[in-house]
Amino acid sequence: MATPVTGTATSGGNDNDSDGRDKGLATGRVGLLGAVVIGVSCIAPAYTLSGALGPSAAVVGKQLPAIFLVGFIPMLLVAIGYRELNRAMPDAGTTFTWASRAFGPWVGWMGSWGLLAATILVLSNLAGIAVDFFYLLLAQITDNDGLADLTRNVPVNVATCLVFMALACWVSYRGLEATKAVQYVLVTFQIIVLVWFSVAAFVHVNDGTAFDASSISAEWFNPFAVDSFSSFVAGISLSVFIYWGWDVVLTINEETKASSTTPGRAAVTTILVILVLYMAVALGVLSYSGISDGAHGLGNEDIQENVFAALAGPVMGPTAILMSLAVLSSSTASLQSTFMSPARTMLAMGHYGALPPAYARITPRFQSPGYATIAAALVASAFYAVMRVLSEDVLWDTITALGMMVCFYYGITALACVWYFRKELGRGLKAFIMKGLLPGIGGILLLLFFVQTCYDSMAPSYGSGSQIGGVGLVFVLGVTVLLLGVVVAIVQRLRRPEYFRGETLPRSDSTMAP
Repeated sequence: MATPVTGTATSGGNDNDSDGRDKGLATGRVGLLGAVVIGVSCIAPAYTLSGALGPSAAVVGKQLPAIFLVGFIPMLLVAIGYRELNRAMPDAGTTFTWASRAFGPWVGWMGSWGLLAATILVLSNLAGIAVDFFYLLLAQITDNDGLADLTRNVPVNVATCLVFMALACWVSYRGLEATKAVQYVLVTFQIIVLVWFSVAAFVHVNDGTAFDASSISAEWFNPFAVDSFSSFVAGISLSVFIYWGWDVVLTINEETKASSTTPGRAAVTTILVILVLYMAVALGVLSYSGISDGAHGLGNEDIQENVFAALAGPVMGPTAILMSLAVLSSSTASLQSTFMSPARTMLAMGHYGALPPAYARITPRFQSPGYATIAAALVASAFYAVMRVLSEDVLWDTITALGMMVCFYYGITALACVWYFRKELGRGLKAFIMKGLLPGIGGILLLLFFVQTCYDSMAPSYGSGSQIGGVGLVFVLGVTVLLLGVVVAIVQRLRRPEYFRGETLPRSDSTMAP
């Protein structure tokens, strides 16, 4: 049973609801280390790298480390904007609340819709990946290759996926205490395995037993050495996606210790930890494999969808099974932690009247957004089941489209920081840089990436190569999802006009009193 919370927001910009009692969330449950662990788990480095290393190397070649570094820059700039907004308004609604305060209800709604679309779509992808590696792991343990093929059996795949989704939902429903306990184990394990893999790759290079040994070169870190601008943009789009997920530490801001400062510090720390881990793995793989189209080269299309599945054996030897277990634990951990973003965003939207009051319900026992958590699980489960039955190409093209959503809502949030603090920017150099210049550059870059990705995805060859009327399916799906957000907003405007009239969450700036 859940308890509805129906309080309304105060007007003004500095409504520091940092104790969380207004929405009913538990307070002081997570410190800096716990928040960083949750942030790393949501990014899911083992799962993300397994699928991103190959396509990224195929696009930019040996400049893979350079692209990872360049993709890191807008993430860091946007994280600074998130940090500043959180200091002023620690609210679980993050993008929804902050964009509504800065730009008004319609921009706030669409920004939050981009967040919800991206997170709910990726939930289905994470569950699907967990299924793939679950059966691969069973095959490795039993030495029965036929078990790995069970993932291609649609009924079995969907049923197993729903079980994973239900388990992740159950842990998230039980609140941050259960989430934190699970994440410490899963995140620690996958980081250990990734470091092990990287060290093993360098050992092979040093021993002369690598597939295509290469010495680390300064040219690898030169983004201007990428052969074309299109390749550069494609690589950036991929690298932006692999950092996505750190903002989960902001959505739990009302439940952290020192809610106005800890989440912002955790966001920046999370991104830095991920950068170091990504660079170690990228350099290790590039040094070991090279970029040829040979059996273990990163240019081999047959291994690009799952680099670790192909390289774990040659690099790690008899301990390769640990990599399968690491990717499984990575996708499972991320599946569980990712639930927190849409659940708490919908909680805030229900609290401020942008969604029905049911979404503002808090479970009395666990003090978590139980109704919103279950709603996110049901939508993601239904989406995966329907799309997996209809067409696997359509499913993965929809997942590809979520990159557009990420750039969209990150860009809006970063610019919301600039606009919200606009009257403070002339008060000093630090305020101008931290609240204006840096988040402004990050927001503009990501919105430019959004526009460029929209343009590129119109090509029929983009993604799976599916098309509708000569237009790429990825573009069609991405635009359709955003337009659906407009339709739902109009419906909610007719049913609950108070939010859309700016009554429950009025526009403000940092100089206005609460």
